[in-house]
Amino acid sequence: MLVRMPRFTLLEHTGAPDDPVGRHFDLLLEDGVACRTWRLMEIPQAGGSAVAALELPPHRLAWLDIRESAISGGRGRARRMDAGEYEVVSIDAAEMAAATTLVLRVTGPLLAGRLRLEQLAEGWAASLSCV
Repeated sequence: MLVRMPRFTLLEHTGAPDDPVGRHFDLLLEDGVACRTWRLMEIPQAGGSAVAALELPPHRLAWLDIRESAISGGRGRARRMDAGEYEVVSIDAAEMAAATTLVLRVTGPLLAGRLRLEQLAEGWAASLSCV
């Protein structure tokens, strides 16, 4: 039996009324019936510095397949920047929904390598390194 890897997507989100910069990126990780989601201020670069992130409420799985769309309630637009699959390398909890440190192997055209999401005292950070 073939086991399907969980998916991720990276969306560029523009025009969000609560975003003072006017543009950020939403990283969605498929996790059962929803997507665990973070707002990234920048796209992590392999070997670069960690970028600030903010965990958001879970998003619908439908966002994994959307290429571009207006967001309901006048909350801007989202456009897919990247999509692919991921594999959990390490996690600090029994379930992904409770984890505060996740290390994932991501395989997408833009995000490829080892992605680390970590909750720190000042918020979340995301970094990418080569595998």
